[in-house]
Amino acid sequence: MEKTGIIRFVEESDLMALEWNGEYSRYRNMYREIYCQSLTGNTLLWVLEIDKIGIIGQIFAQINSGNKKFADGKQRAYLFSFRVKNQFQNQGWGTQLLDNTEYYFTKRGFLYTTLNVSKDNQNALRFYLNRGYKIVGEEKGVWSYVDPEGNNQIVNDPSWRMEKMLFMQKMTLANEDKLC
Repeated sequence: MEKTGIIRFVEESDLMALEWNGEYSRYRNMYREIYCQSLTGNTLLWVLEIDKIGIIGQIFAQINSGNKKFADGKQRAYLFSFRVKNQFQNQGWGTQLLDNTEYYFTKRGFLYTTLNVSKDNQNALRFYLNRGYKIVGEEKGVWSYVDPEGNNQIVNDPSWRMEKMLFMQKMTLANEDKLC
């Protein structure tokens, strides 16, 4: 039996599922805050859900940030919190989720997607390089969040800043349309 998944926007009822059975419960407050931002249209949150299994993947996108090298609201969107549960990796689910997100932005006239990938995550780096992303810089990777107990937590995760030009994808899609 072949499993099929659907990609859809996050609903408020999905917030607990984003914690992945407690693995990411430390981000509970942050997930709620990002969800609230999605209600204003500044961020978009997608999940990949498999019938009878549940949510197995997620990807978030910031439309506009204070830093134009990440997201400017018109041509550049910043992808973050992209993950697929371990038991579903290397089965094409991550590619499907990323393709959906890039297609969404291409159809809306965006030219680039950007993201940061931890320098320690060689599997993710390889995945992004294979999907057409290029390393365009380094980031200190220092950020913070408030844990469920109300304590401010500082994360130090040096990262590669990566970028993909969607215009090439847009041209490919246009050429494919002409061939059909």
